[in-house]
Amino acid sequence: MGQKHVFVLPGTVTHVLRDTRFHVTLTQGVTVTATLSAKLRRRGIRVWLGDAVSVEVSPYDLRRGRIIERLPEASPAADRPGMPT
Repeated sequence: MGQKHVFVLPGTVTHVLRDTRFHVTLTQGVTVTATLSAKLRRRGIRVWLGDAVSVEVSPYDLRRGRIIERLPEASPAADRPGMPT
């Protein structure tokens, strides 16, 4: 069963909070508080500051969302200073 009434929007992680929560700035300029989906947590996919992500936002509360995937980047993570390899 899929959810019919959700928006999937691209964004960038701008701030990392505790408990796998993030502030994500969408391409429209809106900032939402997003959590990792269970699928990403189970598979051990890490999300870092500055990563491009897809966020699922409900039309009922546009301030919260769920990160459903990490988008591919132009440069590898090894080029970013301070990031573990």
